[in-house]
Amino acid sequence: MNTPQDLMAMGRKRIAHCDNGTEREGLVELYTADAVSAEAAAMPGQDSAEARGRDAILGKIDGWYDNHEIHSSQAEGPFIHMPDRFCVIFLADITDRNSGERTQMREVGTYFVNEDGRIVREGFAYGFN
Repeated sequence: MNTPQDLMAMGRKRIAHCDNGTEREGLVELYTADAVSAEAAAMPGQDSAEARGRDAILGKIDGWYDNHEIHSSQAEGPFIHMPDRFCVIFLADITDRNSGERTQMREVGTYFVNEDGRIVREGFAYGFN
């Protein structure tokens, strides 16, 4: 069973990987092989809002960085929700490489952690200015 301290530590590791530009390494370290990533809606050109499995999530992250220029980003949290999850607020100033549109984005990521201390599911809710 996860303790509040376990969830805080996991959340801090997740944020550190975002801050350090080591998200790919973080996925391998922190996620189960069969983890699921769920967006609020399917992205343009995608059939599903979900990516199933670590490899699919890695592909999703690669696609994000390939298609967006990130001018600045910040992560706030983690905020724990017992017994098995934590949330992180992400702020980003980005430009879509395809459209050239610059946007300020706010996103809440919710991460579900199994009893072994690995992330099994992440879900995102977001808004744009």
